[in-house]
Amino acid sequence: MNAFGLWAFFGTMALSLWAMWRVKSAYNKYSQVPNSSGLSGAEVAAHILQRAGIGDVEIVESNNLLTDHYDPLNRRLVLSPGNFEGRSAAAMGVAAHECGHALQHQQAYAPLTWRMASVNMVGFASQAVYILPLVGWFTHLLAPMLILLCFGWAIIMLFNLITLPVEFDASARAKRVLADMGLMRTQEEAHAVNGVLDAAAFTYVAAFITSLSYLLYYLLAMSGRRS
Repeated sequence: MNAFGLWAFFGTMALSLWAMWRVKSAYNKYSQVPNSSGLSGAEVAAHILQRAGIGDVEIVESNNLLTDHYDPLNRRLVLSPGNFEGRSAAAMGVAAHECGHALQHQQAYAPLTWRMASVNMVGFASQAVYILPLVGWFTHLLAPMLILLCFGWAIIMLFNLITLPVEFDASARAKRVLADMGLMRTQEEAHAVNGVLDAAAFTYVAAFITSLSYLLYYLLAMSGRRS
């Protein structure tokens, strides 16, 4: 394995682990900062959705830590226990971020629409890129395997690229709506919300860098075989 291969495997793994550690660290820190409104994350989400005229999105509590997401197919906003019931600045920021996705859906935000349309294809590609190297190893059909791996990682990379504006825009909407509604009232709260959302955003940057690195690695491997 060459130097770029070492980066693609070990470097991106370290980057992803650091990004996840950064999210957990920021969340643990800012979940200790109470929000001045005294509202729980679920209540903040309900206020934001009501203000936007979105009445068909259900706010539900999940069973796992940091599993917050917006489900556009089932019209559900899912919050982990600490964010559903918590009254911290972190809970408020996360809830507002997921509401940002609901606002995107309401307004047919193009990158979100593209991401929704490609979910099934990306799921298939994500499984394929881990199975194909084994198939190529046992069948010795390395050339077709490399081509398929390049296609698979290209699909994943494009999905991760589309995800970046979706996530950054949702965070921007969250910060703006919290300020406009008077829910983010102090500098400490603003700092906490920014800290949590910025840390979470970097996980998507790390995912994009990882997929791009693997795509380039297999493109170089395919080019090397041809030369």
